[in-house]
Amino acid sequence: MDTDSLVIETHGLTKSYKGVEALKGLNLMVPRHSIFGFLGPNGAGKTTTMKLLLGLIRPTSGGGKVFGRDIVRDSIAIRSRIGYLPQQPRFVDGMTARETLRFTASFFFSGPEAGVEERIDETLALVGLSDKADRSVKGFSGGERQRLGIAQAQVHYPDLLILDEPAAALDPMGRRDVLEVMERLRNHTTIFYSTHILDDVQRVSDAVAILNRGELVAQGPIEELLAGGGEPVYILSLKGDATGALSRIRALPWVSSVREVARNGAVTWEIHVTDVQAAEAQLVREALAGDSLTLVEFGRKRFELEEVFVSIVEGENHGH
Repeated sequence: MDTDSLVIETHGLTKSYKGVEALKGLNLMVPRHSIFGFLGPNGAGKTTTMKLLLGLIRPTSGGGKVFGRDIVRDSIAIRSRIGYLPQQPRFVDGMTARETLRFTASFFFSGPEAGVEERIDETLALVGLSDKADRSVKGFSGGERQRLGIAQAQVHYPDLLILDEPAAALDPMGRRDVLEVMERLRNHTTIFYSTHILDDVQRVSDAVAILNRGELVAQGPIEELLAGGGEPVYILSLKGDATGALSRIRALPWVSSVREVARNGAVTWEIHVTDVQAAEAQLVREALAGDSLTLVEFGRKRFELEEVFVSIVEGENHGH
């Protein structure tokens, strides 16, 4: 990948606490204008990574760049272009949402007041809090607090938003609202966020990295991971007596295994293949040849992220 198109790039980034490695040799590549999910069980090293990128702690070895600048030497310059949402944002309960953003904006803007107020209005609208702008933060729900936290991180037009578990503690409605805000923000910035909720990643991310026990075990575009790391798998579903079809499919040289998965009036197989082009061109034709069968479904199997995640993490844990 062209390094100019990367917002975050790390090489062998490692952090040890009292001899215990919280993060081991991390090589991360986050493309510009992506929503990048940083996924892993609790305690995998996600927050440690974020603190290293923000220059809040120093690496034990290895290094990294954000916007092409060194995370240790240039951390102040980097931070001025980043918005950060910690796992549990804190607010002054007596202040309103508007006052909270005005206070944050005062660290970044010293311009005409009208311009700053316009920016605050725009940010409140972006996170769906315009109607709550002048209410005390004290009465906000969990989801509203998170959205205000994102607004606070976004108020100075950062080039990168780093969000630590932005939807973890929320109910389904609150989570949906936060994910919608992240979708809206993608036009303005790059979003790098950590989570252990697989469903969220599948809903909003373009790319994902999976961390387990401080080690990076997979990264790439989400579509690639959902296609499954191993052999391509096709789902074929037929109605009728499929005995002959099964033996014809098994005899194909590029079919490595066939597994029956469901019977509800149809016969459904998961077919592992070694040649995608041959499968797309010939599987249906071979299955239907000679018998009066009806095709119900045919297509490449999309894995749920949970299947991919569990197989990667379990494989890693058994290997240790």
